[in-house]
Parts: sequence; structure tokens; C-alpha cells
Amino acid sequence: MKILVTGGAGFIGSNFLNLFVPKFPEHTFINFDKLTYAANLLNLKNIDGSSNYIFKQGDLDDYNQVEKIFRQYQPGLIVHFAAESHVDRSILGPAEFIYTNIIGTFNLLEACRNNWDAKEGKLFHHISTDEVYGSLGETGKFKEETRYDPSSPYSASKAASDHLVRSYFKTYNLPVTITNCSNNYGPYQFPEKLIPLMILKALNNQKLPVYGKGENVRDWLYVEDHCEAIWQVVTRGQKGETYNIGGNCELKNIEVVKMICTILAELQGLAPDYYNKLITFVKDRPGHDLRYAIDSKKITKKLGWNPRETFETGLKKTIKWYLDNSDWLNSVQTGEYKKWMKLNYSAN
Repeated sequence: MKILVTGGAGFIGSNFLNLFVPKFPEHTFINFDKLTYAANLLNLKNIDGSSNYIFKQGDLDDYNQVEKIFRQYQPGLIVHFAAESHVDRSILGPAEFIYTNIIGTFNLLEACRNNWDAKEGKLFHHISTDEVYGSLGETGKFKEETRYDPSSPYSASKAASDHLVRSYFKTYNLPVTITNCSNNYGPYQFPEKLIPLMILKALNNQKLPVYGKGENVRDWLYVEDHCEAIWQVVTRGQKGETYNIGGNCELKNIEVVKMICTILAELQGLAPDYYNKLITFVKDRPGHDLRYAIDSKKITKKLGWNPRETFETGLKKTIKWYLDNSDWLNSVQTGEYKKWMKLNYSAN
């Protein structure tokens, strides 16, 4: 089968390709990526040159480019990772999120509709987020039936794309599946997200900015566990269905930051509280949801998936990866990234 992976040079997409390109030589994987600031071809150096891997740079916003890829490769499976995904960036500049997350998804759906004459054996798989559900109180979890209530331009754009995907299933009988996942972490994550940001700043002996009092709760999912869950859905999931994917690990942001400090110090042979003095609390961001928690019972019961990593084992693997890959870390600290950090954390 020919598999079109969008956004495959980004964080989750690159982990997906690194896992499955070597594992399934009978499939051809076409990576279609715009190469924005958060994408990095170094993420894929281990599979570059593989006979069943092809990279094509392109923009989902341009339907002609999408159509060209379909005509050239005739993919039967779409795994749609490509998205603008950072909430802070969506608050400062929402336009890119509308174009990429909504128009880009629409263009892909249209290409499938126009090119898949026979839908048997075809699938459009859409990767989404738990943020579309909004915020939880102190109890309860997001289920697949939970009403959408997005709080940021990012989550609103992902909610819109989810609805588009479902509409193409109901209106055009396009074979689709959707997954909504909790917060991912692991290798190759661009250091604007909480865990790599804290690692990078700690290594540079800079203050560790934590929003508000650090009381916001997130469910954490190791990226390779997420990728394995996606593969289960695309190979065994029921068409038209949504599956929530979570790590069964709820933690306050401040707890996560303190664990990073402890593990980082341990791996470097430093005193356990060496980095804790760098923690500093900053003004909370607008529309900051209090708590997310995923109910993964459906994918566990129907497809037999469970996360393999605990948060502690996954976090230790992640921190060790960043320590062992300083060249990668240095390569992503571009001028644009430095300007972004100054704009958002200038007081730190």
C-alpha cells in the first residue's frame, strides 16, 4: 500500500515514520511536509534513503500541490498529522491555524473524494486533540461523545477540521477514522512545548517559566505509544469511528516540571534539587483550560491498545534523548525560535 503521511517531519509524524518505515518494507510511505519552523529533516535521518520512503515538500493550503501528489503516487491510506499545534502561537497569530488546520484538511478530503473512485481498502485517518473538548473540572474524563467546547483558536481550528472529516464520511461515504489524543512528549519535540522547553532552559541555566501557579492538569502520553495506537486504528478501527487516546497519567504542570528537574539532575550526577531554583511563575495565558483527562476505554476494549510507558519511564527516556542529541537541539534554536522565546518569555 502507498501511505501518504502529512507533516511527517514534525514531532509525532517523524516518530511514526521512524517506527513504521523499517517495520513495514512492503508499504511505501510518502512524507508530504511544508517544513515550517517546527519540522526538521534531521528527525528522519535514520530512514532517509530507505527504499520505501519518499519525501516531498509541499503546502496543504495549495490544492494543486495536493492533487499532484495524489496523481503521482495514488495513496490508499492518508495519515494526517500536519497541523499548527501550539496554543500560544494561535493566540498571537490565528491565521496560520485556520489555513493549515481547516483549509489544509479540506484540501486533503477533496483530493480523496476526487481521486478515490473505488473506496474499498482506502482510509483517511485524522489526528486530532483532546483540546477540542474544552476544560474539565476536578472530576470526569473526555469520552468520544463529549460535546465540543474549544477555548483557543488552535482548538477551534482542530474542532472544525474534525467536523469536516465526519461530514465527508456522512455526506460522501468517504472512509475515515479520527483519533483525539492527550499531551504527547518524547524525542524530536520542538522546544516550545512544556517538556522540551523546560529541558532546554534548564540545560542553559535559565529560568523555567510556569503559567499561573502550575495547577493546570494534563494527561501525558509517550509519543511512541501514541503512534502504536494510531497504527491499531488505521489497520483495525471501524470506519467513521472516533477513538480517544490517553496515557492514563494526569499531572499538574508544576509536578511535571519538578520531575524534569529531578531526573535531569540525576542523569547529570547533580544534587536532586539543583534545577528547582530556576522554577518561576509567569502570568497565565488567556483561555488556559484547567484540566484535560482522556477516557481510553474504547480503544482498549475494541482494539486491545494500552500505553506501554509510565510517565516516569517515558520522561526518563525523553530527557536522556535530549541529552544525547545536543546537535539536534542546537539545530532547532534558530533566529525565529529565539525571537519567539523573547516575545513570550521576555521577563525570563
